[in-house]
Amino acid sequence: MSKGDLAYENFLKGYNCTQSIAVAFAEELGLDEQTAARLSCGFGGGMGRMREVCGTFSGIVMVLSQLYGYSDPKDIATKKELYEKIRMLAERFKQDNGSIICRELLGLDKAEKSAEPAARTPEYYKKRPCPELCRYAANILEEFIKENPPEI
Repeated sequence: MSKGDLAYENFLKGYNCTQSIAVAFAEELGLDEQTAARLSCGFGGGMGRMREVCGTFSGIVMVLSQLYGYSDPKDIATKKELYEKIRMLAERFKQDNGSIICRELLGLDKAEKSAEPAARTPEYYKKRPCPELCRYAANILEEFIKENPPEI
């Protein structure tokens, strides 16, 4: 099963968008599914349902950070390389989907006022691009990792 299919199914199970990506890549992150879900849970809905950066893209950033990131604050070269990878995938995401901003992807004029998660009903899934964005994000990330194996 592709990472995209896993992320899609994770979303349908009830995980938020970021969790769907993080849990699909838990093994690559060196985490169990529960830890991956906990670390990523606040990024869903464009960060706490504020509808800012799409949670699927936040999931991409989390995975890239673990696989290609740095821990030495003086490692400027690795920091720059990581930022370049993030920017490249952001540009691809924007080209293919129109934006990396949650509210724009959902067709909303402004941020949601409520932090209350929407009920996952059949109507919810019919009007939301989120499951397919989970699939898309995980697939481009999986492809990127295969083409650019991390040195970890």
